[in-house]
Amino acid sequence: MMQPRPFIKLLRLQSAPVLQQLMLEERLLRASKENWCILNDGTQPPAIVMGISGKSHALLEVRRVVNDGIPVIKRFSGGGTVIVDAGTVFVTLICSKGAIPGLQHFPRPIMQWTEKFYFPVFKEITGFQLREHGIHP
Repeated sequence: MMQPRPFIKLLRLQSAPVLQQLMLEERLLRASKENWCILNDGTQPPAIVMGISGKSHALLEVRRVVNDGIPVIKRFSGGGTVIVDAGTVFVTLICSKGAIPGLQHFPRPIMQWTEKFYFPVFKEITGFQLREHGIHP
Protein backbone atom coordinates (compact mmCIF):
# COMPACT_ATOMS: atom_id res chain seq x y z
CA MET A 1 0.00 0.00 0.00
CA MET A 2 1.30 3.43 -0.95
CA GLN A 3 1.96 5.88 1.88
CA PRO A 4 -0.13 9.05 1.70
CA ARG A 5 1.81 12.18 0.81
CA PRO A 6 2.21 14.68 3.63
CA PHE A 7 -0.21 17.58 3.64
CA ILE A 8 1.30 21.05 3.17
CA LYS A 9 -0.36 24.33 4.11
CA LEU A 10 0.06 27.21 1.68
CA LEU A 11 0.35 30.82 2.80
CA ARG A 12 0.46 33.54 0.11
CA LEU A 13 1.78 36.97 1.00
CA GLN A 14 1.99 40.07 -1.16
CA SER A 15 4.90 42.45 -0.53
CA ALA A 16 5.18 41.49 3.14
CA PRO A 17 8.20 43.11 4.81
CA VAL A 18 10.99 40.54 4.89
CA LEU A 19 11.52 41.00 8.64
CA GLN A 20 7.89 40.04 9.32
CA GLN A 21 8.21 37.08 6.98
CA LEU A 22 11.36 35.84 8.73
CA MET A 23 9.73 36.21 12.15
CA LEU A 24 6.71 34.22 10.94
CA GLU A 25 8.96 31.50 9.51
CA GLU A 26 10.87 31.15 12.77
CA ARG A 27 7.63 30.92 14.76
CA LEU A 28 6.27 28.22 12.45
CA LEU A 29 9.54 26.30 12.50
CA ARG A 30 9.65 26.29 16.30
CA ALA A 31 5.95 25.93 17.15
CA SER A 32 4.14 24.14 14.31
CA LYS A 33 4.27 20.43 13.56
CA GLU A 34 2.65 21.03 10.16
CA ASN A 35 4.32 21.40 6.76
CA TRP A 36 4.24 24.89 5.23
CA CYS A 37 4.91 26.59 1.93
CA ILE A 38 5.10 30.38 2.23
CA LEU A 39 5.07 32.49 -0.92
CA ASN A 40 5.82 36.21 -0.74
CA ASP A 41 5.76 38.20 -3.96
CA GLY A 42 8.15 41.07 -3.29
CA THR A 43 9.03 42.96 -0.15
CA GLN A 44 9.02 46.55 0.97
CA PRO A 45 11.20 48.22 1.98
CA PRO A 46 14.27 46.85 0.16
CA ALA A 47 16.68 45.24 2.62
CA ILE A 48 19.84 43.22 2.99
CA VAL A 49 19.36 39.82 4.63
CA MET A 50 22.32 38.05 6.18
CA GLY A 51 22.69 34.50 7.49
CA ILE A 52 23.25 33.99 11.21
CA SER A 53 27.04 33.73 10.86
CA GLY A 54 27.49 36.57 8.36
CA LYS A 55 29.90 39.35 9.40
CA SER A 56 28.65 42.74 8.27
CA HIS A 57 32.13 44.29 8.17
CA ALA A 58 33.28 41.56 5.77
CA LEU A 59 30.17 41.38 3.57
CA LEU A 60 28.84 44.93 3.41
CA GLU A 61 30.08 48.39 2.64
CA VAL A 62 28.74 49.44 6.03
CA ARG A 63 29.17 53.19 5.57
CA ARG A 64 27.21 53.14 2.28
CA VAL A 65 24.49 50.91 3.74
CA VAL A 66 24.05 53.30 6.68
CA ASN A 67 24.13 56.40 4.46
CA ASP A 68 21.55 54.85 2.11
CA GLY A 69 19.33 53.82 5.04
CA ILE A 70 19.08 50.20 3.90
CA PRO A 71 17.80 47.88 6.65
CA VAL A 72 20.13 44.95 7.41
CA ILE A 73 18.43 41.88 8.85
CA LYS A 74 20.13 38.83 10.30
CA ARG A 75 17.99 35.73 9.87
CA PHE A 76 17.94 32.93 12.43
CA SER A 77 19.22 30.40 9.90
CA GLY A 78 22.33 30.09 7.79
CA GLY A 79 22.69 31.09 4.21
CA GLY A 80 24.32 33.83 2.26
CA THR A 81 23.82 37.56 2.19
CA VAL A 82 21.18 38.73 -0.28
CA ILE A 83 19.57 41.98 -1.35
CA VAL A 84 15.77 41.73 -1.49
CA ASP A 85 13.20 44.15 -2.90
CA ALA A 86 9.87 44.36 -4.73
CA GLY A 87 11.23 42.10 -7.50
CA THR A 88 12.17 39.24 -5.17
CA VAL A 89 9.93 36.19 -5.08
CA PHE A 90 10.32 34.25 -1.83
CA VAL A 91 9.43 30.58 -1.48
CA THR A 92 9.90 29.03 1.94
CA LEU A 93 9.33 25.36 2.67
CA ILE A 94 9.05 24.33 6.31
CA CYS A 95 8.67 20.58 6.57
CA SER A 96 8.66 17.98 9.30
CA LYS A 97 11.60 15.57 9.32
CA GLY A 98 9.59 12.75 7.78
CA ALA A 99 7.86 14.82 5.09
CA ILE A 100 10.35 13.88 2.37
CA PRO A 101 11.32 10.22 2.74
CA GLY A 102 15.02 9.51 2.44
CA LEU A 103 16.11 13.16 2.53
CA GLN A 104 19.16 13.75 4.72
CA HIS A 105 18.74 16.80 6.91
CA PHE A 106 21.91 18.63 5.89
CA PRO A 107 22.31 21.68 3.62
CA ARG A 108 23.77 19.98 0.55
CA PRO A 109 21.18 17.15 0.23
CA ILE A 110 18.38 19.66 0.87
CA MET A 111 19.76 21.94 -1.84
CA GLN A 112 20.03 19.02 -4.29
CA TRP A 113 16.42 18.01 -3.53
CA THR A 114 15.31 21.63 -4.00
CA GLU A 115 17.04 21.85 -7.38
CA LYS A 116 15.20 18.71 -8.55
CA PHE A 117 11.94 20.10 -7.15
CA TYR A 118 12.27 23.37 -9.11
CA PHE A 119 13.79 21.93 -12.29
CA PRO A 120 10.43 21.36 -14.08
CA VAL A 121 9.50 25.00 -13.50
CA PHE A 122 12.79 26.35 -14.86
CA LYS A 123 13.64 23.69 -17.46
CA GLU A 124 13.42 26.24 -20.27
CA ILE A 125 16.25 28.24 -18.71
CA THR A 126 19.51 26.85 -20.10
CA GLY A 127 21.93 25.92 -17.34
CA PHE A 128 19.44 26.26 -14.46
CA GLN A 129 21.01 25.12 -11.22
CA LEU A 130 21.06 26.04 -7.58
CA ARG A 131 24.45 27.08 -6.30
CA GLU A 132 25.83 27.56 -2.83
CA HIS A 133 27.18 30.91 -4.02
CA GLY A 134 25.08 33.06 -6.33
CA ILE A 135 28.08 34.51 -8.15
CA HIS A 136 29.22 32.79 -11.34
CA PRO A 137 32.83 31.57 -11.12
